[in-house]
Amino acid sequence: MTRLITLLLAGSFAIPAHAADTYTIDPTHTWPMFEVSHLGFSTQRGRFDKSSGKVVLDTVAGTGHIELVIDTTSINMGFEEWNKHMRGPDFFSTVYFPTMTFTSDKIVFDGGKPVTASGELTLLGETRPITLTISDFKCGTHPMLRKAMCGANIATTIKRSDFGMKRFIPMVGDEVKIFSPVEAYKD
Repeated sequence: MTRLITLLLAGSFAIPAHAADTYTIDPTHTWPMFEVSHLGFSTQRGRFDKSSGKVVLDTVAGTGHIELVIDTTSINMGFEEWNKHMRGPDFFSTVYFPTMTFTSDKIVFDGGKPVTASGELTLLGETRPITLTISDFKCGTHPMLRKAMCGANIATTIKRSDFGMKRFIPMVGDEVKIFSPVEAYKD
């Protein structure tokens, strides 16, 4: 009897465990986009139509992991000839590098919401540190599908020359702004 009372008391003082939640990125609502100066006259924009990945968040512990894979062959500049040029050796060289990847284990939280993710971007076989800004983070239930999900907007700026993409600099700018809406469903 004493042993039973001891077990019950120990159980009542145990700290509840909290597990991280895992989310799968929704490729139909996650379109990484970029913009770059063109000859100093305009800002040209493009996007990637295919992406995938996982997000693991523990908002209580303030930890997480992100892996975002972007299919560089899915680049969309608005017309096919330009897409072919961007897939070629002057830019993304998609025959040899069909994906770019961002991974992070360093997520900073503010009030239970992620606000930055520092990690590594691999592009054209080069891996460099970058930090994503995360804004408008929200979790809830998808109103039509009745699935738990989270969404946010992400942004960063890189120098393409850091990844070996040097063709046409400075006519085509070295600084590239990258941004994307991200939605992910809880596994």
